[in-house]
Amino acid sequence: MTSGAKVAKLRFVKAASFVIAACVLAVAQSSPQPQLPQIQLSQIHLPEVHLDAVGLAPRSIEQLTGTTIARHYALAWHDLAVSWESSRAQGLGEEFVGLAKDRLMQRIAEQNQTGVHVRIVDHGHHLKAVFYSTDGAAMQLLDEAQLEIQTFDGNKLLDTQIAPHEYIVLMTPGADRWYVRDLEEVSDKTF
Repeated sequence: MTSGAKVAKLRFVKAASFVIAACVLAVAQSSPQPQLPQIQLSQIHLPEVHLDAVGLAPRSIEQLTGTTIARHYALAWHDLAVSWESSRAQGLGEEFVGLAKDRLMQRIAEQNQTGVHVRIVDHGHHLKAVFYSTDGAAMQLLDEAQLEIQTFDGNKLLDTQIAPHEYIVLMTPGADRWYVRDLEEVSDKTF
């Protein structure tokens, strides 16, 4: 075979490979893709969250900001409950960041080591905004949560506690949401 024939054959092979690859790509893009079930926010049962921002200093919050904070805080508690019950950190979603997420992931790891898990039946939260920075970069809130906490060993219920819980919460804004950056349980005596 002459060198001209070899070059022509090589070009033909490259062109044929390109055509085959383009056909495979076109078929893949035109084939129906399996649809994964999408969970809509309206299908998730979120706990009730009421936000009281009366007398907030050094700046007040707009109504839309308050609504957004309450919605994302409710999502955070939903994610927390799902993660604790399943003992899987993947359920934490995007609502927790920083120290709050680190603590929750540690708690889940501890649950996995012991085989004991927690189910939270959330009866709602009353948030009191106590500080909102002048630049809008952070908000501190107090949460009076009405929680039923059930402790299980496998499927066996070990304990149920129904009591109010108080938390200090630090939330910070992001591009499209407010994040829970810190969540610490406190006793009545702290204040």
